[in-house]
Amino acid sequence: MQGSVAIVTGGGTGIGAAVVRRLAARGVACVINYAHSKADAEALANEVGKGAIAVQADIADDAACRKLAAAAVDTFGRLDFLVNNAGRTKHVAHEDLDGLDAEDFVDIYRLNTIAAFQMVRACAPAMREGPMSAVVNVASIAGLHGVGSSIAYAASKGALITMTQSLARVLAPAIRVNAVAPGYVGTGWFEKALGLEGKAKLDRTIAARTPMAMAPQAEDIAGPIELLLDPANRAITGEVLRVDAGFHLDTGGSRRPGREG
Repeated sequence: MQGSVAIVTGGGTGIGAAVVRRLAARGVACVINYAHSKADAEALANEVGKGAIAVQADIADDAACRKLAAAAVDTFGRLDFLVNNAGRTKHVAHEDLDGLDAEDFVDIYRLNTIAAFQMVRACAPAMREGPMSAVVNVASIAGLHGVGSSIAYAASKGALITMTQSLARVLAPAIRVNAVAPGYVGTGWFEKALGLEGKAKLDRTIAARTPMAMAPQAEDIAGPIELLLDPANRAITGEVLRVDAGFHLDTGGSRRPGREG
């Protein structure tokens, strides 16, 4: 991967930042896209070096996607990898059918699904020139099991998973397209919302419900994303990799010995 170039959307914080750190350690020059987290993105670019740059772009806008792809090529002369990490949600209990309206679905789909498509379309011409280019979409187990922060969010991630398979088919053999489907990820978002003690308590609750007895953090998702980008795994495309410490295996009633409920 040495000498390759990647765009990571939503790359200034959370999973995106963890991905940037892993790729930079492999010698990949990263374009760190952000919408609002300018300070975080610029600090990360300075931290990882390797020529990393921070670029502001609202990827819900197609023109901004095309400018972001052009910025990568203009700066580094090539583009090999795309990580569609940026996303949003609205927290609404699934049984509260009146808690969502059409605009909620449009806003969530615009970033979680449509923006990912626009980014792939914008990056594809340059990525086709590379020896083994790859896209990883950050989906969610919500899109596989109809769970998560809201029905609109689950639906948008389900659409992203289907789109991953469609794109893998039409962009082969030049570009591989895969997805990861995380469960709970203990990012800084939870720390800001709940405080240090609140996040630690939530981590313990999640760990008690997973066969691996752990609450995945951003770094635990970044590793599988790197794996799917790595040209060493060139035979993998159109796949969705669950990364949830086995949470999807929990039936809701069983607990392994030694785990606190």
